[in-house]
Amino acid sequence: MLDTPAEAPLRGAALIKDEVRRLPDKPGVYRMIGDDAEVLYVGKARSLKKRVVQYAQGRFHTQRIAHMVDLTRAMEFVVTRTETDALLLEINLIKQLKPRFNVLLRDDKSFPEILIRRNHPAPQLKKHRGAHAIPGDYYGPFASAWAVNRTLNTLQKAFLLRSCTDSVYETRTRPCMLHQIRRCSAPCTGLVSLEDYNGLVGQAELFLRGKSRSVMARMSAEMQAAADDLEFERAARLRDRIRALASIAQETKVNPETVDEADVFALHAEGGQACVQVFFFRAGQNWGNRAYFPRVDKSDEDPDVMAAFLGQFYEDKPIPRLVLLNVEPSDKDLLCEAFAIKAGRKVEIIRPQRGEKRELVEAALTNAREALGRKMAESSAQSKLLAGVCEALGLEAQPERIEVYDNSHIMGTNAVGGMIVAGPEGFQKNQYRKFNIRSTELTPGDDYGMMKEVLRRRFARLVREEEEGEDAVRPDLVLIDGGAGQLAAALEVMADLGVQDVPVVGVAKGPDRDAGLERFFIPGKEPFMLEPKSPVLYYLQRLRDEAHRFAIGSHRTRRAMDMRRNPLDEIEGVGPSRKRALLHAFGSARGASRASVEDLAKVDGVSEALAQRIHDFFRKA
Repeated sequence: MLDTPAEAPLRGAALIKDEVRRLPDKPGVYRMIGDDAEVLYVGKARSLKKRVVQYAQGRFHTQRIAHMVDLTRAMEFVVTRTETDALLLEINLIKQLKPRFNVLLRDDKSFPEILIRRNHPAPQLKKHRGAHAIPGDYYGPFASAWAVNRTLNTLQKAFLLRSCTDSVYETRTRPCMLHQIRRCSAPCTGLVSLEDYNGLVGQAELFLRGKSRSVMARMSAEMQAAADDLEFERAARLRDRIRALASIAQETKVNPETVDEADVFALHAEGGQACVQVFFFRAGQNWGNRAYFPRVDKSDEDPDVMAAFLGQFYEDKPIPRLVLLNVEPSDKDLLCEAFAIKAGRKVEIIRPQRGEKRELVEAALTNAREALGRKMAESSAQSKLLAGVCEALGLEAQPERIEVYDNSHIMGTNAVGGMIVAGPEGFQKNQYRKFNIRSTELTPGDDYGMMKEVLRRRFARLVREEEEGEDAVRPDLVLIDGGAGQLAAALEVMADLGVQDVPVVGVAKGPDRDAGLERFFIPGKEPFMLEPKSPVLYYLQRLRDEAHRFAIGSHRTRRAMDMRRNPLDEIEGVGPSRKRALLHAFGSARGASRASVEDLAKVDGVSEALAQRIHDFFRKA
C-alpha cells in the first residue's frame, strides 16, 4: 500500500482565500505573516470578510502588494466592536511590530514639555519628557530641547519660579545664585510667602495658556503703581520681567493671530522618499518644528501616507484641538473620531484653502521640500562613502550597519565603553549604547580587558537573541579604536562566541595622535594607510571621533554621578528624611562627619545608636 503524500501547506492567495471562508462581516484588524513568523503587514477593516477577500482575488494595484501576498504564510485576526477601535488597535500594532509593508514613522522620539509640578507647596518649574506620571500641569510639545530651554529661561526671568529639586529646596538656609541674578523669588528661605509665590505660578500658567497680553498688562499696571509710590527698584524689576515676556514674541518669527493651538503637517514625496514637516503652535506661539522621514514605497498614495503618519504620530502624544495639513488623509472622519476618543474632546482635521491657516501650511510645505532635498543629497553622498569604505577595507558588500567601539576612563576609574552606530542615513543615535565596566578582576587601565568585556556583552547578547529567534541586529562592520593589540583582543572574543563572519578592523591613531596618519589593521593583511585627502579617510575619522566623543561623555556623566554621591547614602538607617535633617543641621556631609555623637543625637529622627553608627562610619580605618 502506497503512502499518500502529505498535502502542501497553503500559502499566498490560496491561504487567504481559505481564511476568508471563516471570517465574520465585522470590523477588525488583520495581520499578514511570512516566513519565520515575520509580520509583513497590519491592516484594519470595516468588514474583515470584504477587505481580506480582495487579497485573494489576485487583482492588485501594485506589484508590491502582489509580492506581499506571495510571501504570506499565515494570517491572524482580531475582531473589534467598531471601526474606530480597529483603527486604534492597528496604530498600536504597527508601532510595536514595524511591519515591512506598512508606512512606518521612524525617529519617533518624545518631545520635551514644560511641567509645573504640583506635589509640593512651592511648585517647581522644570523640563519634562515621557509619560505624565508626575502630578502637575504640562505644556507642550516643544519641537526641541533648545525651544523648551529658551522658554524656561524666559519664564524664570518673568515669574521667578524655582527650578531646584525638593532636596535642595529643603536644605537651603540662604538664597542661591539664581535669586542673586533675579531668576528665582527664593521661596525656600521665605523671602516670598507661599501665597505670593503661588500668585506668580498662576501668572505663569496664564502666560503658557496664551493669556500673555493680560499678564503683561497686569505687570505694567503694577510697574506704574510702584513708580507712582516711588518704589523704583520694584518698578525696575517688573520692567525686566515684562521685557523677558516680550522677548518671546520678538524671537519667534511666526506667531499666528488666528491660530491659538494647532499642529501643522505638510507632506512632500519624491523619488520613493517622503518628508513630513510638523510645526507646533501653542498659546498663540510657534513652539518649533521638526522634519520626519517615514518609510514609504513609491506606490503609496499621499492620503494613505498622511493617514498612517498621523495615526502613529499621535499614538503617544497629546492631540491639539486643530490639525492643519496640505494633504487630506484617507479615513479622515475615522481619524477625527479616534482622536476625539483619545483626547476626550472634539478634534478637527482641516486642509485650509485660504487665509492665515493656508499660509502656515504652505510655510510647512516649503520646509518639507527643502528638508527632503537635503536628505536625498546626503543619502547620495553617504552611499558613495559607504561604497568607498567597502572598497578600501575589502568588504564583500557595502555596509548597512557599522558599529564603532571606544573606551574612556581616568587611571582605570569610572571606566565606560561606548558603541556608536552609523549607516546609509548617517549616525543612528537611538542605537548608541554605553557599557559600564563591571569586572573587578581587571587591572586599572587595562584597555584590552575593557574592550573584551564590552564586545563579549554586546555579541553574547546577539548570539542569545538569535538562538531564541528574536529580532537580532548584526553589524556589517566593526571598527575598534586601537591597533594590533586591540584588534587581537576583539577577535579573541568573537572567536569564543562563534561570531566570526563579522569583519573587524582596528583604527590606530598616527604618531602624536595626528589625524590623517591613521593605520588600519585587518586580520590577515599588513597594516596600511589611506590617502591623506581621501573622503573615505575623513569619513572613518568622523566615525572614530564620534565614538570617542560618546565614550568620553558617558565617562564624564558617570564620574559626575560619583562626585555627587553623598557619603550619608552609604550609612544603614539613614534614609532621605534623616539625610535631609542631618544636612539641615550641619550644612553638609563633611559637617556631619565632624560632629560628636551627642550633637548627632540631637538631630530630629536620629537615635543614640544611629548617632554612634554615623560617628563610627566617618572614623573607620
